[in-house]
Amino acid sequence: MSMKLPEELPQLFKRHIFACATQRPPMHPRGSCGSNSAQPLWERMGKKIEESGLSAEVGFTIAGCMGFCSAGPLMVIYPEGVWYRPQNEDDIDRIFESHVRKDQLAQDLVVVLSR
Repeated sequence: MSMKLPEELPQLFKRHIFACATQRPPMHPRGSCGSNSAQPLWERMGKKIEESGLSAEVGFTIAGCMGFCSAGPLMVIYPEGVWYRPQNEDDIDRIFESHVRKDQLAQDLVVVLSR
């Protein structure tokens, strides 16, 4: 017996951030977020969330491959479904302050992906 999906479910988090940490060998043809120095960036984001006291409303999950390896390092923030490609800790700080704290896009860091 199949059930219709509910119109709305209670949400556990206001936002949920997924960050790819897949690590492929150097020179792998697909590349990987891990080989593009993603780990220090994700550590920074986790620390920002924790230090801000927002960990009850902002979920942060280190994920496996999200399918756009050559574009990494990549993170996506839901429920908006906005993808970002941060390159350094300053980018992480800007994404956190703009998107997470102020509900505004860090416009120049948004990446539009296509299949």
